[in-house]
Amino acid sequence: MSDPTGQAPDRFDPGLRAIVSERRQLMGLAYRLVGSLSEAEDVVQETYTRWYALSPAQRDAIDSPGAWLTTVASRICLDLLGSARARRERYVGEWIPEPVPGRAEWTIGRPPSAVDDPADRVTLDESINMAFLVVLESLTPAERVAFILHDVFRYPFAEVAEIVGRTPVACRQLASSARRRIRAAQTSPAPVTQQADLVKEFKKAWEAKDITALIGLLDPDVKAVGDGGGLVSAALHPFEGPEQVASYLIEVARKTSDLALVERTVNGRPGLVLRQDELTVAVFAFDVADDRIRRIWGVRNPEKLRPWTGE
Repeated sequence: MSDPTGQAPDRFDPGLRAIVSERRQLMGLAYRLVGSLSEAEDVVQETYTRWYALSPAQRDAIDSPGAWLTTVASRICLDLLGSARARRERYVGEWIPEPVPGRAEWTIGRPPSAVDDPADRVTLDESINMAFLVVLESLTPAERVAFILHDVFRYPFAEVAEIVGRTPVACRQLASSARRRIRAAQTSPAPVTQQADLVKEFKKAWEAKDITALIGLLDPDVKAVGDGGGLVSAALHPFEGPEQVASYLIEVARKTSDLALVERTVNGRPGLVLRQDELTVAVFAFDVADDRIRRIWGVRNPEKLRPWTGE
């Protein structure tokens, strides 16, 4: 965040550094709420725009600028989620959350005392994986915001209520409903080392076009989903079952013999990146349970691959 004079933020305004430091935390929150890095960036930009639209007296009257920014960003996300549903109904093919490279260790810094029941909480690392984000898409906007703020970022329901515009009791019910749906949809993930080994074997079998080996790595209920957004070719509907998924992967391998598969961390989990002339053309995320791959998400929409430029 720069100021109009071009001066360094802390020299221009001693309080500006603290405000700008909230950006990373706001990005982490917004990404989890909307599932899109580009939209999260828009949310954060709009949040700061509203902050600087306040008069100096109004800003000085705010006891906790960080809490104010979080409240505004969350409300913008809530409105955005409502309109996003309509836009995604018009989306060409399947919509998958934007994949992020690396660990994306975003935090929001809530104190431990804000946790009502640690046993019911998911960690920030868990809340970034693709399987988790995909399940979030099935929630209502209010459920998603209440759940993320409380169960992930550990905001008390009294604070969540102020943000969502409902009573603490209603927010507790929203989070509880979301929690049940998420638990019903998820399985216990395999250890990361086991996931990495399985993805390595998957890569090896895919590169060798070994359909028998691929089938052996896939869960009986495996599903593969592609996202081209209508901008590049991608399967419009998911493939299900080991034989169907493996056959499709072999067909893709035969058509992309000039591309390279590279192991990368995708949303905090072992994944693969497909490159052509050092340009990322697809990112693959996996959900692994026991010793089999249950879900494969392949993102080809170039608008969702911008963070992977130079990866």
